[in-house]
Amino acid sequence: MPLVSDSEDARTPDGSVAVAVVTDSTTYLPRPLVERWAIHEVSLYVGWDGDLEPEHQYDDLDAFYARLRESPVLPTTSQPSVGDFLACFEPLVRAGRDVVSIHLASGLSGTCEAATEAARIVSGNSGRVEVVDSQTGAGGLGCLVIAAARAAERGAELNAVVDTARQARERLQMWFCLDTLEYLRRGGRIGAAQAMLGTALKVKPILTFGNEITPVGRVRTRRRALERMDAYLDELHDRGATDWIVQHAQSPEDAEHLVAHGTAILNTGPLFCTQVGPVLGAHLGSGLLVGGIVRALGRLAGKRRSPVMSSSPLCANDEQRAPRPLSP
Repeated sequence: MPLVSDSEDARTPDGSVAVAVVTDSTTYLPRPLVERWAIHEVSLYVGWDGDLEPEHQYDDLDAFYARLRESPVLPTTSQPSVGDFLACFEPLVRAGRDVVSIHLASGLSGTCEAATEAARIVSGNSGRVEVVDSQTGAGGLGCLVIAAARAAERGAELNAVVDTARQARERLQMWFCLDTLEYLRRGGRIGAAQAMLGTALKVKPILTFGNEITPVGRVRTRRRALERMDAYLDELHDRGATDWIVQHAQSPEDAEHLVAHGTAILNTGPLFCTQVGPVLGAHLGSGLLVGGIVRALGRLAGKRRSPVMSSSPLCANDEQRAPRPLSP
């Protein structure tokens, strides 16, 4: 069976793409991309004092982060329920569509587990649902989801869409820097970065986002952190990055700078530049993230080149709404 078909068999009788792509709200994809690629989203939950809401309902991210900074306790986060996934999967399967559901790393969240149980239930009723553990999150997850949705629109069948997502993950390179490790520590998601705690009180950690949070370096100032992220974009260019992204949490000016620098060296704008929403923001605090899908594999070291500055306000006023959803 061919992986990609040019025939009308790649669509259902109502004209829909035969394979539906589902993800969760922690991609923080901009609404135009979600709508362009017909991506279905199931939301995680977040809240204080037991009052958990789907994260897409937090439309004022400045207010959320202000409360996060001021609150003596962290908000609680929770994965979607099996019922939330069933509410998404079942209408798609009834419409005759297969489903590829791609989610936040299982080492960081129970989201994949809930999706897998819902897939088992639906598959028992003649539906075909495949769940993919992205082994990443945030913009990295978003890159995988867009790659899968492109393949589905081209007519790829179920297994080929799954393979596309997994191949994109193999070529995904992503770093992020935080103002502090405190939120990771307090939220219990610190993983291998635990080793940095004793020395990280006055430094900015640089980490990578896989099945756990892993440190790759540290610097002493915010300026040096931004320089390292510039250098990382240079290396993404050297590795032949195709799609690349920038995300931030309460750092719009720095995100603008990274977009300008990346656009200058990669000769194309980012796939998206958005603000990280409440669920991941609760565990990370403020910071920056850059990543891309590269052609040449291997660890990137973050070597320095001269940064390119621009006053273009590409991200300064991004009114990122946490992606639309369902629930933990």
